[in-house]
Amino acid sequence: MSPAAPQFMFDFGSPNAFLSHEAIPAIEQRTGAKFEYVPILLGGIFKATNNKSPAETLAGVKNKREFHALETERFVKRFHVNPYTMNPFFPVNTLNLMRAAVAAQLEGVFEKYVDAAFHHMWVEPKKMDDMEVATKALTASGLDGAKLLTRAQEPEVKAKLIENTQHAVERGAFGSPTFFVGKEMFFGKEQLREVEEMIAGK
Repeated sequence: MSPAAPQFMFDFGSPNAFLSHEAIPAIEQRTGAKFEYVPILLGGIFKATNNKSPAETLAGVKNKREFHALETERFVKRFHVNPYTMNPFFPVNTLNLMRAAVAAQLEGVFEKYVDAAFHHMWVEPKKMDDMEVATKALTASGLDGAKLLTRAQEPEVKAKLIENTQHAVERGAFGSPTFFVGKEMFFGKEQLREVEEMIAGK
């Protein structure tokens, strides 16, 4: 009996979600499993769980930020991925981007959209909460940026993102990236090794 598809709860605003996204294809290749990407709103999860972003929790703590940088360096080497480019507009409000991810699912262009949105956040970073900038960026990536961002305002699209976010919290999520393999939850890019081991049945 094959295990349930691993799930990846993500928000484009998280650089660690981007790094996870970059590492996942090789894990899929090694294990034969296909990750299910679930768009959630990180701000909504923070609000529901009284959590804060690493930018806030690391501020003023001696050695912690440096350790996180080292951890990222190790991850990049281990999974053979390129590091992210810090977005100069960080933190970016990703509400419309995440709603548009749901719209992209409805439009049948989800995978292409996810690649494009992560690219314009963390490879060639832009101010993606500026709708004009976001529309141009997505269109340059071969998507109908205007259509997706317009559909992002539809009530059923908004409701689906809220539902995804609430369901993630109910299952135990408090941030992004969060992974589920069946009922088992894993948090943070560093736990992708454990996710892979569980998928592989180790």
